[in-house]
Amino acid sequence: MNNNYDVIILGAGAAGLMCAGQASQRGRRVLVIEHAEKPGKKILISGGGRCNFTNLHTVPERFLSANPHFAKSALSRYTPQDFLSLVERHGIAWHEKTLGQLFCDGSAQQIVDLLLAECATGNFTLSCGETVRQVRHEGGRFSVTTDRHVAQAPSLVLATGGPSIPKIGATAYAYELARQFGLKVVEPRPALVPLTLSGEDVLFRELSGVATEVIARCGPASFREAALFTHRGLSGPAILQVSSYWRRGNTIEIDFLPNAGTGWLVETKHQNPRSTLRNALRARLPDRLADALNDRLKLEGPLANLSDAALRDGETQLANWPFRPNGSEGFAKAEVTAGGISTAELSSKTMEAKRVPGLYAIGEAVDVTGWLGGYNFQWAWASGWAAAQAV
Repeated sequence: MNNNYDVIILGAGAAGLMCAGQASQRGRRVLVIEHAEKPGKKILISGGGRCNFTNLHTVPERFLSANPHFAKSALSRYTPQDFLSLVERHGIAWHEKTLGQLFCDGSAQQIVDLLLAECATGNFTLSCGETVRQVRHEGGRFSVTTDRHVAQAPSLVLATGGPSIPKIGATAYAYELARQFGLKVVEPRPALVPLTLSGEDVLFRELSGVATEVIARCGPASFREAALFTHRGLSGPAILQVSSYWRRGNTIEIDFLPNAGTGWLVETKHQNPRSTLRNALRARLPDRLADALNDRLKLEGPLANLSDAALRDGETQLANWPFRPNGSEGFAKAEVTAGGISTAELSSKTMEAKRVPGLYAIGEAVDVTGWLGGYNFQWAWASGWAAAQAV
């Protein structure tokens, strides 16, 4: 294997392969080193195996970062339409599911094949199943020692992602290398992750398997999607979304009846005074959930026997039901990692480290985390593309 390259990329995930393809097409000699036995493992399991490869509604405001402005440059220069054009050029059939989420009609393998095909048009070498033992930087060149050989290049790209989903080989290696070169790291934490319940909230575990559309809120963040009760706590798209904003000690609030207008319970009383709260809830929610909420509200008997004030209080509770999670299911179940290599250390235009010329960081390794629904793939494409224009 040749030992000298223009660019060495660590990680053959979405961001790494995107960067490799674009850089090789610019005439760069590119080596991608991947410790797993095959490329794109996280791509392959995404979207139920169909890869939610982007989101049409991508805007910087739907990304979390210590610097909310950092992602603007890359996202504006490589858009969802740019990647969609690439998908169509490769003849991949796709569909929009909901909320701007685009999926392959077939398999996520098609996205991996697309990326590898783009890489193959240039001077590209992929080495999988290879463990990096040492990275050094001297004389303006990076030297990467693996268990097989030593490779050198003036540019090194960190694209090894974060520690979410360790069962597919995810590690915190990007942070180790960043610290080695003096770059700050924003404390990584699980994001897009189920939340766990304890205390009085444990009573809701009896609802394991029940799902319903809700509005979930945490601070200023609010998402209207499905919530799912599990044997450990709360999951489903709405919960995964707010989990990225949640911190230990915070309360999340659930509106169990987002379609119900103000005064719906009082109106129900006037229209059907013999009805009970349990029946009114069962008409709008899964029976098991309706019964659990009814038992906790303690508004017994026919609605006619309850005051309008008591019913309005019940409406308010149902629209602002508080849960205080005691934690999350951690990196093992987190779809992505929040935090990572500090954006203060990087150029937003090129993704290059300001204090270490030739060192780049892209994708999930960086402190930029998107919403659920294809946003994190779009960040991978955009940040990988941005770095590829500069290496």
